[in-house]
Amino acid sequence: MRNNEEADGFDGEASNTSMISGASSPYQPTTEPVHAGHGLGGIRCDTGYLKSNCGLLKIAEVVLALIAFICIETIMLCSPCGGVYFFEFVSCSAFVVTGVLLLIFSLNLHTKVPHINWMLTDLVNTGVSTFFFILASIVLAALNHKGESEIAAVVFGFLVSTVYAFNTYLIVKKWRMGDGRSGAVQTSEYTRARTASRGEIEARAEIQ
Repeated sequence: MRNNEEADGFDGEASNTSMISGASSPYQPTTEPVHAGHGLGGIRCDTGYLKSNCGLLKIAEVVLALIAFICIETIMLCSPCGGVYFFEFVSCSAFVVTGVLLLIFSLNLHTKVPHINWMLTDLVNTGVSTFFFILASIVLAALNHKGESEIAAVVFGFLVSTVYAFNTYLIVKKWRMGDGRSGAVQTSEYTRARTASRGEIEARAEIQ
């Protein structure tokens, strides 16, 4: 009976340690206390994120995508219009999606939906936006009639593509560093927990 109880205790300790280790992963909800700020219903503005590299890049993406969209909207006549419509769709979509993600991250709303991999979501957005902005800018440059609005749209299109590409690089770098560290930490902590639990069981057996 005592052996069964000790084994159950060992399993419980290992399970609890595994759960604690998982909580320290960058892809799990944090267990660290969050300092409350001014907000409504627990929602606060994360100025730290807005001042970070990813936050500043996302702000730049939203602003440049909006400027590119405004430039393409000022074109009154076009023939053919395929390049204009494609660029309009890409710039508008990027502005809306990136703007929503900026709002979610800056207000810490992503912490309320922890089952979504937000880093992967951000990576997909930046990667897709980079590709389609480059493609739309090339198409518009090839089909434009050298109008001022079209030239400005192409310039801002390539500029925002560069920002998106750099942001993608930073997210991939952060992703790789986070995976490696979290895996090593979890394995190390779990190994130490099993060793400590096994030592306690052996010590109790010797006393008995």
